[in-house]
Amino acid sequence: MAEKAFKYVILGGGVAAGYAAREFANQGVNPGELAIISKESVAPYERPALSKAYLFPKGTARLPGFHVCVGSGGEKLLPEWYTEKGISLIPNTEVVKADLASKTLVSAAGETFKYQILIIATGSTVIRLSDFGVQGADAKNIFYLREIVDADKLVEAIKAKKNGKALVVGGGYIGLELSAALKMNNIDVSMVYPEPWCMPRLFTANLASFYEGYYANKGIKIIKGTVATGFGTNEDMEVMDVKLKDGRVMEADIVVVGVGGRPLTKLFKGQVEEEKGGIKAIFASEQGSSIDEYNYLPYFYSRAFDLSWQFYGDNVGETVFFGDGSPTSTTHKFGSYWIKEGKVVGAFLEGGTPEENKAIAKVARVQPPAQSLDQLATEGLTFACKI
Repeated sequence: MAEKAFKYVILGGGVAAGYAAREFANQGVNPGELAIISKESVAPYERPALSKAYLFPKGTARLPGFHVCVGSGGEKLLPEWYTEKGISLIPNTEVVKADLASKTLVSAAGETFKYQILIIATGSTVIRLSDFGVQGADAKNIFYLREIVDADKLVEAIKAKKNGKALVVGGGYIGLELSAALKMNNIDVSMVYPEPWCMPRLFTANLASFYEGYYANKGIKIIKGTVATGFGTNEDMEVMDVKLKDGRVMEADIVVVGVGGRPLTKLFKGQVEEEKGGIKAIFASEQGSSIDEYNYLPYFYSRAFDLSWQFYGDNVGETVFFGDGSPTSTTHKFGSYWIKEGKVVGAFLEGGTPEENKAIAKVARVQPPAQSLDQLATEGLTFACKI
């Protein structure tokens, strides 16, 4: 096969690749200089949609509706956009070897790609229960969600198992959002996770208490403090039940597993060190100039049922809860601040308006001093809106 050569190659076709392509175009990349190599079959899209509107029974999201960069309110980058910009989008191509010394990538089909500068945007892969030798974990109708093909399989299962039973393994993003989506499809949903509350890496006990209560009021059964240890199947090798470590056996037509992910770095083991940078830094170095270190503000968000929260900053230090956190509340407006060394370093808000969400983002960016935790709790959202 003929060798292909580019000045810049982005390896990976996810969210990072799409937004990087936009920045390359904004910075003035020349036609033919940039390629995106992706093992997926479609142009980069907003992956978070897969656990949200992609699974809705009504108002369903489908491509091309959520290609990047609509997640930031930007232009939708359809496949033809890449062509217009002279960017080579190379789909259905899995790179199996990366030699950074010779600046060469080799695909599973034997294609060779040469580059001058490589942007590694390979993202993560899901952690599978079969990785741990869990009995029956390879049964049919056990789903993981990472790519659009995974979402398509889940959509088909929801249709095939109408009014059936689902068990969601994991209480993080995937667990909470997919439990909501399954329930909206009239599936009987149970969630199981080992932690004392949901989303433990972000939520405080106060925050988690609201969401667990809200989900319970929606008819979702929550089982905490245990894990799935095995799966029973029928003669067609479809999952029938889930065995839990505490001895319980749960019926299930559908199982969705969301227990985390692992960075896809095996191609580069021993070849590269991680460092901060960015597309502007690449162009600046080529021009012999410098650029300030990339100023990144951590941001997370979720939407489920009629809920919508945003979080900015770092969830470290002491916490202050404010607002109405009752699961039966009609407003669903509450939040939390994180305070470290006398400064507010993180902010969470459920049910905020666009202006209020901008306010908590500014708090996390500015990191204003907190006079007292009691005062912060009393002021609540007012504190953010006056920054």
